[in-house]
Amino acid sequence: MLLRMNIVILSGAGLSAEQGLGTFRDTDGLWTRYPLEKVATPEGFAADPALVHDFYNARRANMRAAAPGPAHEALARLSRREGVTLVTQNVDDLLERAGAARVIHMHGELSRALCHACGARWDAPDVMAPDDPCPACARSATRPDVVWFGEIPYHMEEIEAALVAADLFVSIGTSGTVYPAAGFVELARMAGADSLELNLEASGGRFDEVREGPASRIVPAWVAQIDGE
Repeated sequence: MLLRMNIVILSGAGLSAEQGLGTFRDTDGLWTRYPLEKVATPEGFAADPALVHDFYNARRANMRAAAPGPAHEALARLSRREGVTLVTQNVDDLLERAGAARVIHMHGELSRALCHACGARWDAPDVMAPDDPCPACARSATRPDVVWFGEIPYHMEEIEAALVAADLFVSIGTSGTVYPAAGFVELARMAGADSLELNLEASGGRFDEVREGPASRIVPAWVAQIDGE
């Protein structure tokens, strides 16, 4: 049974891939139809905001058509226990829709909008466009509230504080090659935490234990094990 253990869980694209939400490395799907530098960088947005909005409108539609899977549901149950911190690189809302108590979205959320003029944030509509007015300042400066390449991830101080207090760090469905998330396992290990990777295949990171397989199978099995079910 899980008793007084601080657990930090980092999830990546592999958590939601089985629900039809693609990854950067997919050989088909949205990412192959849009050049990364044109739709996931501040420079791309400045050059062609309509293209960027089209891309994120499509991703938002995909997300809203998807449903949480067994891995999301298992993590949501675990998140309601004291001492569990859920951090995700994903911009989807499947953990929340599965009932997660709180999710730290280090790369932002597709379901939220941001004004890059005044910094206001609000719930995003299904379809966004370059001329949408900000509800706070009325300027046409709205963008998806997601972190693009070259931007600083959100909530880093809170995440790092959780990592140095962790007894166990778990990485789920992420390659672990992009910083700052790539450094999370080392930070947790330096603070004395055990580490576990749950992934379709091993990333090569310095984990104490690696379990391979689809998230829908290995994540619920791990949650059941530590929860004494």
